Amino acid sequence: MKRLALSVLAGLVVMPSLVTAQTVTREQAIRAAVHPVATEAEMRDWLGRVPVTRDWPPDFAATLKGQAPAFVVEMSTAPGCIPCADLWGKLGALGRTYGWKVRAIGAQEAMLRSGRLDLPWIGHPVAWVRPAADANRIIPVAIGTDHAPNVARNLYLAAKMLTGVRPAVGVRAMSKFTGIVAPPARPSTNRPRN
Repeated sequence: MKRLALSVLAGLVVMPSLVTAQTVTREQAIRAAVHPVATEAEMRDWLGRVPVTRDWPPDFAATLKGQAPAFVVEMSTAPGCIPCADLWGKLGALGRTYGWKVRAIGAQEAMLRSGRLDLPWIGHPVAWVRPAADANRIIPVAIGTDHAPNVARNLYLAAKMLTGVRPAVGVRAMSKFTGIVAPPARPSTNRPRN
């Protein structure tokens, strides 16, 4: 399987109302499966190519600490899954720092969640944020593992979006601090004439 499958959201947050239905074949799902590394060294090599978030909005820490009681981070995992252990450790540290609850979910629940959002990924880990009182409002915040600052960034984005900030506004605001999203290309008005 492709190493690239140890993908990260890099600021991309998907909500059910934004997803357009797509047909995904089993082969496509298997190619996108999150089981790409066999050793910790391979995982570190892959993560070495991933940019790390370095700048933060002024309300970053206050948002994460203030919203902690309202949200739960849930993660799928599997025995012997190296990226799972890595992400679990990072989520645990972020949970302790900001007060977020972190728990594991079973493979069946993870598969149902991915299916509800038409995500093609199968495998582990996938981390989701949801309101503590609503198991149906979910946002995937990590697919595979990532650097801790990037996971924290995605928790921040999820908290913002689940408390009313439109997804496009949340991602655009965070991109100002991270450079994770390029400004949209404007169509050229100097089109060649035929």
